[in-house]
Amino acid sequence: MGAPAISAVPEYQLSEAEAHAISMLAKSLRESVAHPTSSAFYCEHWKELVALPPGLRVFFESVRRTESVGAFLVTGLPVDDHAIGPTPAHWSTPAGSSRTLEHEIILALCGLSLGEPFTWATLQSGRMVQDILPVRGDEHRQNGHGSTSLLEFHTEDGFHPDRCDYLLLYGLRNHDRVPTVVASVRDVRLSARDRKVLAAPRFHILPDDEHIRQLEIRNPAHPALRVMKRMRDVPEPVAVLFGDPAHPYLKVDRPFMRCAGDDPAAARALGHLMEELERVQRDVVVAPGVLLVVDNYVAVHGRRSFVSRYDGTDRWLKKLTVRRDLRRPVLSSRSAGEYVLY
Repeated sequence: MGAPAISAVPEYQLSEAEAHAISMLAKSLRESVAHPTSSAFYCEHWKELVALPPGLRVFFESVRRTESVGAFLVTGLPVDDHAIGPTPAHWSTPAGSSRTLEHEIILALCGLSLGEPFTWATLQSGRMVQDILPVRGDEHRQNGHGSTSLLEFHTEDGFHPDRCDYLLLYGLRNHDRVPTVVASVRDVRLSARDRKVLAAPRFHILPDDEHIRQLEIRNPAHPALRVMKRMRDVPEPVAVLFGDPAHPYLKVDRPFMRCAGDDPAAARALGHLMEELERVQRDVVVAPGVLLVVDNYVAVHGRRSFVSRYDGTDRWLKKLTVRRDLRRPVLSSRSAGEYVLY
């Protein structure tokens, strides 16, 4: 019996009329007092979802309800390489930039179509929409600002029980066609023994460095820093596979995880899983005007290595994270009307 087919990445290609309608909708919201980087935008503008093209809304809802794929694409979104200006040198630079405001509005509305957008107080000063771009000095770090090193497979914020259901990446610039890599747990082949081991709480997943480093540098008194350090220093053992054994979910962050104690069987099973994820991986180029949505419970993602120029032409994506329900956080704290968790 041959190997099972690797899942395709479905694509919704916007027509010219749909792309124009989305662009006009974003323009109409430019003068809003609330900015897409703040919680207020999502409290105020969920009503505008009805103005998105019906076909796109149906596509989002179909994928959300069926959980049939690990990732999907929307193509044909508006991006003008000249109009957006140079790729910033650092994520802190483009705060409030009017040049990419319409793209952030589009991303925000797409996120609202899938659930409740949110962010972490520990990342990029708690901005809802964040920037994925190379930062000088981070070339070898396992974060969204690295470049020279492969960004290894991971579940977004896999250490946290309140992690996102969906990760959205909107391409603004990618001249070098640097691939994002995705792999679905639904495509892997594992023995019953490995599945049983991976479904037991025999692993630790630690917070990635950015959740601690950014606050240590910029806001060391924030209570979120204490929370993240506790999760790093006293991690709870967790399972890698969970949910329906026949159609499991997964959480993995290989650079920041380990077995909970001396456990050769767990190490072996995790190694087999990572080998399988590599076997079934797909390269997806998030080009300008492309929105990639990763189901963070079904798929892992990473990024191929590349060489940054730091001349304003490097890869630049906008990022948004979405939960299906923000009313039932497991560990996080948040205030009413706020979508910044810690």
